[in-house]
Amino acid sequence: VQLQASGGGLMQAGGSLRLSCTASPAAFGIYTIAWFRQAPGKEREGVACFNCQDHSIYYADSVRGRFTVSGDNDKGTVYLQMNTLKPEDTAVYYCAAAESRSLPTPRLLFKSPNRARRFDYWGHGTLVTVSS
Repeated sequence: VQLQASGGGLMQAGGSLRLSCTASPAAFGIYTIAWFRQAPGKEREGVACFNCQDHSIYYADSVRGRFTVSGDNDKGTVYLQMNTLKPEDTAVYYCAAAESRSLPTPRLLFKSPNRARRFDYWGHGTLVTVSS
């Protein structure tokens, strides 16, 4: 599975950006696609997952209510719509994939210190910078 993330950029606080993650080949029925982010000097944080282990969508507390993840099977793409951006959202954003059956429930996954290691495939990151 090859992943390509795009859509990052510079935005003022309160603005919106949409990130895209294109998977090749597309295998939404089998894989969980997750968004992670990593700010300078911080651990990689799980942001959201699409087709999580229980076939749901899940958001980290820090973005719930502001970010929305969605998928387009025909295009093999998962989107992360980011609204009401805050300076603390500044980070490099990555998309990652893992077979859904290999993952714990999303709540456990996102709390696990080994969350990033559970994903086998990673795209190159895309930088999101939010100015105050």
